[in-house]
Amino acid sequence: MAIPFGNLGMRVISALVLAPLAVLAIWAGSLWFLAIMLAACVVLAREWAEMSARERPGPIFWAVAVSLIAVTAIAHTGAMSPALVTLVLAAAAAGLFAKQVRQEGLDAAYGVLYLGWPAILLIWLRDGQSGVGLSWTILVFVVAWSSDVAAFIVGSVFKGPKLWPRYSPNKTWSGFAGGLMAGAGAGALIASVLPLDLPNPTWAWGLLLGFAAALATMAGDLWESALKRRFGVKDAGGLIPGHGGLLDRVDGLMFAAVVLAGARLLFILTDATA
Repeated sequence: MAIPFGNLGMRVISALVLAPLAVLAIWAGSLWFLAIMLAACVVLAREWAEMSARERPGPIFWAVAVSLIAVTAIAHTGAMSPALVTLVLAAAAAGLFAKQVRQEGLDAAYGVLYLGWPAILLIWLRDGQSGVGLSWTILVFVVAWSSDVAAFIVGSVFKGPKLWPRYSPNKTWSGFAGGLMAGAGAGALIASVLPLDLPNPTWAWGLLLGFAAALATMAGDLWESALKRRFGVKDAGGLIPGHGGLLDRVDGLMFAAVVLAGARLLFILTDATA
């Protein structure tokens, strides 16, 4: 039962590089976090364009990038409702523009929604109640990457039945179970040491949140695998030599951000009505 340490090493290295950069940006202040988010949006827009419009990615890149920059900047001002409305309108505009340049309109529109929705929610989480928002954002990153690395290790060691062989032939049910357990454990740990403003016992709520976010992480990974299969590409990009692009590393994190932002909103609404 050997572990492919080349792939494992790259996953660990990418997590060790990307996660601290994000956490540093979070702690340094919302402007630094915004800068990281905008840079990520540009890279992700480029990867989406090259994946979904390989023959002529330039126009799609600009349409998606401008849309993502606009909605992320609006979200940073605290105007979440206008940001979400702009997201929908920008997706429609990107789709119409794509048709004008003889590209697939639905792919361009979906790219804006797919990448923009978690970007807005990450900004909302980070810029929420200072220390609490900081903790929730850290929770997203820690759970997502813990789940991803554990799923890879456990799946490589124990192997077994494939999870979804049609779209992702290397993922197994054993890796899926390992990722869920690691994510749940990471959630319990973060809830025990950082202020998430959760009911007691905080570790139990953290366990539940970690489990849900880990499930979302692996769903996001599988969903991107299906998208890559649809577009006929192996990786979303080449940012990480031999291991794909930024989207390949944050696909699960984007889904985890949506789930945890939804959970955070439910806790806020519950407190407001209590």
